[in-house]
Amino acid sequence: MNIAGIIIAMWRGFIDSLKGGLVIFSMDKQINERMKKSPVKADARRRESSVGHSPAKYSKHHRESKVLKRTIQCCALNGGVCWASIIIFEYGLLPSLKYLLSIIFGQSPGMGMVVWSWTKPFLTITFSTIWILPLFLLSKIVNSLWFQDIADSAYRYRQGRPMLLSSVSKLIADMLFSVLVQALFLGQGVLVSKVPLPPIGDILALVHMCLLYALYAFEYKWFNMGWELHRRLTFIECNWPYFVGFGLPLAILTQLPDSYIISGCVFSILFPLFIVSGNEAEPVTDVCDCPLKLFSPVVAIANTLFNKTIGPAKRR
Repeated sequence: MNIAGIIIAMWRGFIDSLKGGLVIFSMDKQINERMKKSPVKADARRRESSVGHSPAKYSKHHRESKVLKRTIQCCALNGGVCWASIIIFEYGLLPSLKYLLSIIFGQSPGMGMVVWSWTKPFLTITFSTIWILPLFLLSKIVNSLWFQDIADSAYRYRQGRPMLLSSVSKLIADMLFSVLVQALFLGQGVLVSKVPLPPIGDILALVHMCLLYALYAFEYKWFNMGWELHRRLTFIECNWPYFVGFGLPLAILTQLPDSYIISGCVFSILFPLFIVSGNEAEPVTDVCDCPLKLFSPVVAIANTLFNKTIGPAKRR
């Protein structure tokens, strides 16, 4: 095994994952400049056939890139609304109410603690149910649309027109199977974290999250290239050193918060940068002769579930 090659590949993946934060600020300008210079015959034909739309509006809607705008929107929604509301509730509202109760029950501190022991859980559950959970679910839906918009713009900038899969049925089956595999792989990562030997369990769980986040980031690019799921997973397993390094920054940053909701906010704020990084990156390949077949168990389970519920899935 080429240890030096593995270390270099992991380092390259780590560095490549950070490039999106630099590229994204200049990408919109470069995309729009390139589009202005490109032939406009196709757009002219579409404008002539579009009744009720002014040429200026049509051109702007179809030709301007929104990579940076979508990234800022992700930050505003997940950081400025969801995360900020949690911070205000945890460090503003709750301490203020506790202080108010201490004033009201100043002569009876024991009674004040009893009231607070009931008030805090009630407010926390109410806040989470009425505000945080619906907002979190809404942000997941909106983020998925914005992530796709960012990925498509970035892909057209580097690669051109997306190829996609050959048929609608194959596209839908691939998407459903991919979601199932990713969910099972996330569960597998949780299971390996429970290994009795703490360092080994923690390392295995971290490797799982690195590969999963790398798959998330590169999947947009590979999907637009027409790669089916089995090819995407095989490519990651065979070139795992690079993808472990690529997913490492996001895996570490999302594990720092204790709250799952805050961890999700951190992911949604940073993930657009990793989409751009994945689109720009050229993975280091063929540095290891031993594929890391961590996806194989969940693919076997997903195949069984998929065949029983929806229909036959393409086996690897």
